[in-house]
Amino acid sequence: MAKPKVLEITIRENKGAFSIFKTPELSKKDYDFSGMLALRQLLSNEKARILDAIKNSKPKSIYELAKKLNRGFKSVNDDIKLLERFGLIELVEEKIKGRTRHRPEIIIDTITMQIKI
Repeated sequence: MAKPKVLEITIRENKGAFSIFKTPELSKKDYDFSGMLALRQLLSNEKARILDAIKNSKPKSIYELAKKLNRGFKSVNDDIKLLERFGLIELVEEKIKGRTRHRPEIIIDTITMQIKI
């Protein structure tokens, strides 16, 4: 059985505002966001629909994903970039008939959030 892949996001209070950062031990892709806007964007219903479609439909490209969701390519692509930035998905590059397409794949099983005050 494969070991579950967990994304840990810690939220800290800092001078009267919350800030978000990823625990450095998990990846070399450390990040630090000021404010809660990025987290609110991550937890939207549209992102949940995208993750569900990737998990269950296994689209071969972002374009195919946008069609399955009945949404515009640009908005889905923007959402995919945010999910990739947080480390929930990765884009696998594939060359088909001289064209490059990016297949989204979920790379975590669980998201754990901690709030430190």
